[in-house]
Amino acid sequence: MPANRCPNPSCEYFNRALPNNAKVCPWCSTPVGNVVAPTPQPPSQQPPSQQPPIQYQRPATDQPNYQVPQQAPVDYSTVYQPRVSHPPTPPVYTPPPQRAPLLKLIHTTGREFNLVGEGGYIGRRSQSSGIAPPEIDLTGIPSEGIVSRRHARVDWDWSQNSYMIVDMSTNGIYLNNNPLTPGMQYRLLNGDVLRFGQDNLVNFTVYVV
Repeated sequence: MPANRCPNPSCEYFNRALPNNAKVCPWCSTPVGNVVAPTPQPPSQQPPSQQPPIQYQRPATDQPNYQVPQQAPVDYSTVYQPRVSHPPTPPVYTPPPQRAPLLKLIHTTGREFNLVGEGGYIGRRSQSSGIAPPEIDLTGIPSEGIVSRRHARVDWDWSQNSYMIVDMSTNGIYLNNNPLTPGMQYRLLNGDVLRFGQDNLVNFTVYVV
């Protein structure tokens, strides 16, 4: 039979053998017993493979008395708004820019002179490099000495719907054998005859095409 021992850890006779007939510890008066309490051991951790399997609880839908709530049907007619139709936008018409007709002067030799653009000078090219040549350059025609450097000015007039000529020369201009007043505008019509100077040496036929 094991000896009695004091179970009080703070007692001086803790775990020390006492007389078998002792009922209490003679030092701390704690009732004694004959069993020594085992020293607590740290719990041993089982390896992952030996741990108990995890128990999963069934979802509520697997329970026999559970009923799935019914959802109200969706009215799709109110989800999308009706598409509003718009009339097609007609394309914007941009009229082409107006262009003046081409002015041609046909010399009696058959040589043709064209006006590039809606206006310019009729004359001869100057020998000076600082003066721009006229838009209708008559240099090289017979009796070109009669023609001034700036003999006339022609421009398209949209209000008159025709080319207008102004005499700027010293030798004069004749339109259908009628002398022009310098500085005044005169209409040029298709088939008119222009003469530069009074000697009937420089003549042109006017074409507006």
